[in-house]
Amino acid sequence: MVEHDGAARSAAITAGYVFEGPTLHLGAAIVDGVLDAGAQVRLPLAMMNRHGLIAGATGTGKTVTLQVMAEQLSAQGVPVFLSDIKGDLTGLTTPGTATERLTKRTAGVGQGWTPTGFPVEFLSLGGDGGAIPVRATISSFGPLLLSRVMDLNETQESSLQLVFHYADKNGLELYNLPDLRAVISFLTSDEGKEALEALGGLSKATAGVILRELVTLEAQGMDAFFGEPEFDTADLLRTDADGRGIITSLELVTVQQKPRLFSTFLMWLLADMFAELPEVGDLDKPRLVFFLDEAHLLFTGSSKAFRESIQATVRLIRSKGIGIFFVTQTPRDVPAEVLGQLANRVQHALRAFTPDDAKALRATVSTFPISPYDLEEVLTSAGIGEAVVTVMNERGAPTPVAWTRLRSPESVMGRAPEGTVAAVVAASPLLARYSQAVDSHSAYEKLRGLPVPAGRGVDGASGAPSSGVGAPAPESPTTEPSEPAAPEERPDARGDAADATRDTAREDRDAEARRIEEEILGMPSRPTRERDRRPVDDGSPRMGGRGPDGRAGGYGGGYEGGFEGGRTPGDGRARTDRGGYSANRAGGYDAGRSSGSTGPDRNEMADLALKAAGVIGKELARGLFGTKHRKRKWY
Repeated sequence: MVEHDGAARSAAITAGYVFEGPTLHLGAAIVDGVLDAGAQVRLPLAMMNRHGLIAGATGTGKTVTLQVMAEQLSAQGVPVFLSDIKGDLTGLTTPGTATERLTKRTAGVGQGWTPTGFPVEFLSLGGDGGAIPVRATISSFGPLLLSRVMDLNETQESSLQLVFHYADKNGLELYNLPDLRAVISFLTSDEGKEALEALGGLSKATAGVILRELVTLEAQGMDAFFGEPEFDTADLLRTDADGRGIITSLELVTVQQKPRLFSTFLMWLLADMFAELPEVGDLDKPRLVFFLDEAHLLFTGSSKAFRESIQATVRLIRSKGIGIFFVTQTPRDVPAEVLGQLANRVQHALRAFTPDDAKALRATVSTFPISPYDLEEVLTSAGIGEAVVTVMNERGAPTPVAWTRLRSPESVMGRAPEGTVAAVVAASPLLARYSQAVDSHSAYEKLRGLPVPAGRGVDGASGAPSSGVGAPAPESPTTEPSEPAAPEERPDARGDAADATRDTAREDRDAEARRIEEEILGMPSRPTRERDRRPVDDGSPRMGGRGPDGRAGGYGGGYEGGFEGGRTPGDGRARTDRGGYSANRAGGYDAGRSSGSTGPDRNEMADLALKAAGVIGKELARGLFGTKHRKRKWY
């Protein structure tokens, strides 16, 4: 039975938003059109990792709501990441100024308002807008996310995965766009014809399409984003000397020119953090809260695989102590599978000017718990800075629906004074680390035969060379991979050794092509004649065989959601491949079969599945997006 008495409804709302732990204060409830400062609406801090949605038409106050929540999270020691589309959030650094109108509003909602500035770091993609540059390497971004940026279809996406695999297999580090372009150019050249054919599923025409898209990305200036030094997502988890969480604001002054890059970069951040952060379960407060503004950019035109990856990330990242709030104009912008996982709702006013708008309004109302409010009327008549709120309480149940007048920010609403952002950037400890781009010795230089600069490893730093040194050269008709001769080897024995190596390499390429075909099709390749079968595996990870302990190794990379990193023989831990992407499967057809057999052994497969179960959680997001594992120092 729905209670219609105003006093009883106020009491029910008041009781429904009383929590034991720390909370965010959102505002005061409006009942029967009257603001009740005693009916305070709150959000439990412990429930922030159940994610949420801030929605509403343009100009209804979504950005200010985001600012209010970010301020309170920072004050309680929770780091925040948010995207600033129009520069309106730069005011977080500067204490607000009291006005008569502001004082009247804050008193009406029961807010003790104090002007306060908050610790903020300003980032930008590749350095746009004068903020601290954020970069990511091509290999860590992975083929799935990169395909999203390049707007490739599913066939082209699969082909790009093959290119990543080839580069990884041959020790060709993909750090920036020239690196990837150099690998594709090599594969489509006469010199790389044999290597292209060995990949099986990659046609020269498709490689040409991808190459043209890369040139387009460079023409759009995106080469400034892809490269080194790569942004360390651990820098999002910092607090200042006073214990306040640092608010990291991604400035997006050019988002309209590259919306896919922005939205895909956000998913890269989430996937990277999911892969690296330890499981923490339910905490008293989250480790980090993401606010993803213009959330519709994530999903518009996205592939099914990409949407499924987002859905899985949102569902599982909660256990890492991370909360995600999508900010958009209408709940329809978010797929139903993702929307169903957002427990906290702040719904600003909607407009119903067209039949489609009216339909969307009714759909939105149907997603709220039953309440005495006429939500269709409320959502079309709510004023600026008002919203319909329901959150998850500490018992995991939804709170009563409350038409709420929201609190006001204590920092400046809008842009900060001229010169503020530049001063904050100049004083940031991150500036020295990320300001200058680094051009390491990688695929581009290797394929052109350029030497490593004196005093630098292939990673561009002085000292010992990074992983990837000594990697086999790309296979081509004129360059056969061969093993270096031992110092004591006689000159007359080298010819026989080179012939044997070339024969083995040719057999390896044939077997590699069959293996790739199996992975792409999801079934064994065509039967092979006995004389064409590959030799018994010697345990070499390169051959995808088994080591002395019987564990699977090698480039059995699962391209469609496989786990990155193979298994180091003798333990169950994932290892990082040399500067590359390829996922070394710890399961699948190749890993499950014995030497000389044509199918998987059931016992071996069962045993392998049990071993994989112990690491599946940590590897899931990296496998979903194809991102590369990196060792992190977490604060």
